[in-house]
Amino acid sequence: MLINNIDKLADDLERQELEAPTGVASAQIYSQLLAIYLYQNNLCNAKFLWKRIPASIKTANPELSHIWTVGQHLWKSDFPSTYKALNAVSWSDTVAEIMKKVQIVVRSRAVDLISQAYSSITLETVVAMTGLPPDLCIQACIEKGWRIEQDTKIVYPVRQLSESVPPPSSEDQLYKLTDFVCFLEN
Repeated sequence: MLINNIDKLADDLERQELEAPTGVASAQIYSQLLAIYLYQNNLCNAKFLWKRIPASIKTANPELSHIWTVGQHLWKSDFPSTYKALNAVSWSDTVAEIMKKVQIVVRSRAVDLISQAYSSITLETVVAMTGLPPDLCIQACIEKGWRIEQDTKIVYPVRQLSESVPPPSSEDQLYKLTDFVCFLEN
């Protein structure tokens, strides 16, 4: 399964869940949707999905519990446990590609967080936050242009310049506000 447009896949899965004939979707739909929510860092929707999955489906499909374990660690921003949970399971074909993308995007978020939040950090902490082995972590840091002191194992990240996003126009803000008020009234 190639995921070219993960947002479209999420929309399709959400529609399939809503249109399930008995009101209960298949375990495959729940697994993929839960994994996509983790990929999108949409932890609130992941949590609500987990709560509405029937207990019988959860117990019959242990992979769902494994996906949710990853979600719980993401919720706590516990990077080492997240990577441990991601690598502890041999994922089925239905979610393997999505979970691989989850790992990639979590690592990318961790690197962004490190570059924005730290002026210096221990190599051990970078290894824990990225889930990479020390030798690959050192190589990745060097490729990002980060300086590493070999004797102290201190990493000096380079802050990435963020692209400035222009503020939305007044018309856009008014449209969103009107849309929201209409939603609340109906």
